[in-house]
Amino acid sequence: MDKLELLERILRGENLHTEFKVRLPDNESLAESIVGFANADGGQLIIGISSSGDIVGVEDPDKVASSIDDVAFNRCEPSISILTETVDMDGKIVLIINIPKGEQRPYRTKSGLYYIRSGNRRRPASWQEVRRLYQTSESIFYDEIPISKASLGDLNIDFFNDFLEKWLDISPEEKLIENYLKNLKIITNDKKPTLAGTLFFGKNPQAFIPFAKIIAAYIPGKDISIPPLDRKDLDGKIPNILDGSIKFLKLYLREEHKIKGFESELYPEIPEEVLREGIVNAIAHRDYTINASIRLFIFEDRIEIRTPGKLPNTVTIESMKTAGSHVLRNPTLYNLLYKIGMVTHTGSGVYRMIKTIKERLNKEIELNDKIENEFVLSIPRI
Repeated sequence: MDKLELLERILRGENLHTEFKVRLPDNESLAESIVGFANADGGQLIIGISSSGDIVGVEDPDKVASSIDDVAFNRCEPSISILTETVDMDGKIVLIINIPKGEQRPYRTKSGLYYIRSGNRRRPASWQEVRRLYQTSESIFYDEIPISKASLGDLNIDFFNDFLEKWLDISPEEKLIENYLKNLKIITNDKKPTLAGTLFFGKNPQAFIPFAKIIAAYIPGKDISIPPLDRKDLDGKIPNILDGSIKFLKLYLREEHKIKGFESELYPEIPEEVLREGIVNAIAHRDYTINASIRLFIFEDRIEIRTPGKLPNTVTIESMKTAGSHVLRNPTLYNLLYKIGMVTHTGSGVYRMIKTIKERLNKEIELNDKIENEFVLSIPRI
């Protein structure tokens, strides 16, 4: 960082990626700041600048840098690699601590506390946020956690047996059912239904995970502020939600009749495979640590599918467009959808959607990850 860049950072003030310290804080406070950046997107801790932006400088920057390295190594768990640099501001030395986005998240201080960045400050992470950090680092997959209040009796075993016979070509034996359930991670070793198992095979999944549904609405216009003419909560098991979503869409999407030879053929406004792919992706890849439902909006010019959660890990919009990423947030759930033929293991779903809409409508699908804790897929209508 040079002098001009530092002045620009001072003018912008503290934010998600920048924190000022007038002097070196105590070890615990310093560890909290480093951990907060590492658990977020990384950033700079700038020492020698007051919170109001006054340049104070640091005496003996080498000694201060050595102290900071010691804290990052010995008081952060796991240890965090940082990079320090100095900027000479007209004789006053400012110390810049560059803290990368951690590859081994979540990080905590030696006292056992987890911190994250929120706006221009750090704060203790909630347990839900800690679980989300574990999930994004793939230390644990959230869809495999047990649902504490559920029991084996809350699963529809008849539906599971049909699943085994129809999709896995297995004739279930009663004495082996629990083994199949455990192998597919429908239940844990102590017979507790997992999140994925409850969502896919539960008798009433929303009794335990009330937000695990799709809120569908038909809006007679182009803006979400317009009151919907129709609204429906699509719930039940995941296969039921998928079927209900397609039925709701078909209520309001046009179909064109074309005569070929002596037969009339139906041409849907948007190919069903595109709609199904969009909904399946939302269910398979949403962030289940967020207590919000998937939202499905039918506007007069587009279909919007709003999915809770940011894109996982290394996935970007550009990589999705080129089928260049295949990172699973919910691998157990994805595997169940794969078994019934709803997904592939190639990561090409969005690419196929884009290609199909371009060929059929000569229009572009829009992908938006700029909304906080929500990913938006927009499919154009005719």
